[in-house]
Amino acid sequence: MDQRLAADVNAACRLSGQFKLRSGQHSNEYFDKYLFESNPELLKRVSQAMVPLIPSGTDLLGGLELGGVPLAAVLSQITGLPTVFVRKEAKTYGTCRLAEGADVAGRTVTLIEDVITTGGAVRNAALALRRDDADVTTVICAIDRRPETGCVLDAVSVAVLAVLTKADLDDAQRARS
Repeated sequence: MDQRLAADVNAACRLSGQFKLRSGQHSNEYFDKYLFESNPELLKRVSQAMVPLIPSGTDLLGGLELGGVPLAAVLSQITGLPTVFVRKEAKTYGTCRLAEGADVAGRTVTLIEDVITTGGAVRNAALALRRDDADVTTVICAIDRRPETGCVLDAVSVAVLAVLTKADLDDAQRARS
């Protein structure tokens, strides 16, 4: 873990207050990933830290709507791997596809996500891509803030690889104080 990156991401995106998370859970802190993803320097550094986590045999990077898209796009530029953009739901017009970009059938897709709290969005994307005959077994995230046990991703055999964990950011916060 890169302590300087943890400190910079923590300083940029940790907010205090009362927040409702996508999962429906409530939290007194929020990691606003758009505050580091909209910063070109931090976006590049986080993406560079993701590169060694990409499993060999990855054919496509699957950027999850919305926060995973900028990360996947930068990773694609760094690695030369093509990217698909994975919607929360297939659109109901045009191509009516869930994953925009290259065909996923028969290909190994490594999902790219910004922050994982419960893993619900990743689970849904993995299952949907598998229905399209993609091989999906890994997600790489910028920040993993899952609880220590009971993640829904275990039940669908998706491994989580993270650049930073909530513990890393908490350590950075304590060092800052």
